[in-house]
Amino acid sequence: MEKVKVLYIAQEIIPYLPESHMGTICRYLPQGTQERGREIRTFMPRFGNINERRNQLHEVIRLSGMNLIIDDNDHPLIIKVASIQQARMQVYFIDNEDYFQRKATITDKSGNFFDDNDERAIFFSRGVLETVKKLGWPPDIVHCHGWLTSLVPIYIKKAFRDNPLFSDTKVIYSVYNDEFKASFNGEFAKKIKLEGITNKDLNHYQNADYESMMKAAIDFSDAVIVGDDEINSSVDGYLKKADKPTMKHPSDDNYIEVYNKFYDEVLGNK
Repeated sequence: MEKVKVLYIAQEIIPYLPESHMGTICRYLPQGTQERGREIRTFMPRFGNINERRNQLHEVIRLSGMNLIIDDNDHPLIIKVASIQQARMQVYFIDNEDYFQRKATITDKSGNFFDDNDERAIFFSRGVLETVKKLGWPPDIVHCHGWLTSLVPIYIKKAFRDNPLFSDTKVIYSVYNDEFKASFNGEFAKKIKLEGITNKDLNHYQNADYESMMKAAIDFSDAVIVGDDEINSSVDGYLKKADKPTMKHPSDDNYIEVYNKFYDEVLGNK
């Protein structure tokens, strides 16, 4: 029997970014899943405040070199990799000079939300999936963490659904308490659109705000995990009405076992 393959797409992972609840889960959950005999791949953005020398990031030439077109502009996709030695785990980084060279993550030093965060989310989500295509690695489960990953579900279920690597993939989306108050410009839905995505599919994105992104991610996912004790109340209400397998992050340290049991349920391997 082939090993279950789990693709982790994370907005934050420690030790590459400061410690956080999400970053801690995204550090130890992949390791624990791998230790349970499953294959993993893990991706995050190569934010400009990640110290490349200290963390020994290096470019993977064979995976880099593709251009992604967003809003009629070409953006080179650069793939880097680093290893967490004690976990025997590699982390792939999505990089681009336009989107990820600034010495910050989501906001500037004054706390202002970057105007191009919409395109950064598009580039990151598409960049991960294009890299997985180059790797020729078909994930059984894609587990997304953080709003920056929230476009992955619609891309897998619509734009990439005819690709045999993703045709049987189950998407799990973890909703966290990572709300932002800004809104993207009115072109957001147009920028997202790829072949296979209809105008109806983009309905939520006409509002171009956090709540809309979460609701769309829920719609296009096969299952949802509530990753924090509290999440946006509107999103929580929407999730409760959605007909999706749902799990809350456990309060104890046994979450790796609980998450892997949930993976089995989603895959139908109870």
